[in-house]
Amino acid sequence: MSQAGGTGETLFSAAGMETMPTAPLADRLRPKSLDEIIGQDHLLKGEGPLARMVQTKRLASLILWGPPGTGKTSIARLLADATGLVFVPLSAVFSGVADLRKAFDEARKRRAAGKATLLFVDEIHRFNRAQQDGFLPYVEDGTVVLVGATTENPSFALNSALLSRASVIVLHRLDDAALEALLQRAEKIEGRALPLTPEARAAMRAMSDGDGRYLLNLAEQIFTIETETPLDPARLAETLQKRAPLYDKTQDEHYNLISALHKSMRGSDCDAALYWLARMLAGGEDPLYIARRLVRFAAEDVGMADPNALVQALAAKEMYDFLGSPEGELGLVQAVIYLSTAPKSNAVYVAAGAAKRAAREYGSLMPPMHILNAPTKMMKELGYSEGYAYDHDTAEGFSGQNYFPAEMRRQTFYRPVERGFEREIIKRLEYWQKLRARRTEGES
Repeated sequence: MSQAGGTGETLFSAAGMETMPTAPLADRLRPKSLDEIIGQDHLLKGEGPLARMVQTKRLASLILWGPPGTGKTSIARLLADATGLVFVPLSAVFSGVADLRKAFDEARKRRAAGKATLLFVDEIHRFNRAQQDGFLPYVEDGTVVLVGATTENPSFALNSALLSRASVIVLHRLDDAALEALLQRAEKIEGRALPLTPEARAAMRAMSDGDGRYLLNLAEQIFTIETETPLDPARLAETLQKRAPLYDKTQDEHYNLISALHKSMRGSDCDAALYWLARMLAGGEDPLYIARRLVRFAAEDVGMADPNALVQALAAKEMYDFLGSPEGELGLVQAVIYLSTAPKSNAVYVAAGAAKRAAREYGSLMPPMHILNAPTKMMKELGYSEGYAYDHDTAEGFSGQNYFPAEMRRQTFYRPVERGFEREIIKRLEYWQKLRARRTEGES
């Protein structure tokens, strides 16, 4: 410790500060070894991929993909310690080409001296495609072991060339047990318990949304409160700002939640669908985007099993257009309930795909002559419209003529299911098929 003069007085005491400023709680609780990492046992214990690398002292280039506050930076630093590599951190937010070039030059010199380098790049997805390509030669020749950290889906955020040279390691958001273990560590290092009721403690864990760093920041605020009685959930909410749900309308979480909503409705789980709808709205999703997805779902997953589903979905869109938020959001809620509880059939969706494939396969075949209009004398002489049977003039209102091209065999694209209104459609199709067969027999 530096001295101020010859009196033995420290610089801190001379400035009126009895002790050094205390580091943030999250920094003081930063793990000192991989065994202290919480919530990622699937990677670091037993036969986990990172555990095997540490055991063999052979660390490959990695992309650590996971939500905020799950330990990506700590894991990278401790992997370097465990495998004897020099840890060099960079942030894609604050670093540019000059910083990368300097890091690679220093790593090359280290390598010549017999020392290997772990280059840790936080927020690696923020580097553009050209910058990501710049890593490739240094990864390939072993100048650096690259460990990138990202909260975005690597499949979309990173170059395929870079991904082919690195293993993607998925970190889990911290579950309730892991968050509680963090709180207990915080209490141990502080030497006292958090002044919270059990209910408030659970509420604070939920508020962190799986982010360990955020939870410790909340705990640090609570430790500063002097209170004779523990805080209940209501007083906790007054003391802390509630965290906004983790949601980026343009990134991976956007697609995760709309997928969850769609599949919950497809699985006829109304309550789960309402939960995901609420999550999206709370995260600031455009309600009209949700409405468009509901309209698509009505045709794709309900279809003719309940033809009114499409009407309901379009009505929800119209209601939101008319009323806006928040009143118009109730129309989306009603549509989600209707679609979730409707009978399901993807027969319309399957039929569309089958018809498209047939159109590509058979090319530009002409319709049969008898269903072509003949507005001119020449077209009549060529046989246009000849032999056409007007369906309304038949006894059953069904002529049974062939409407496929003459060079194409008849095909069945639409296959209704035994659910909802499509049961009635099956009866109609079977009836018309009998009439069609009868007509064919009569002609033969």
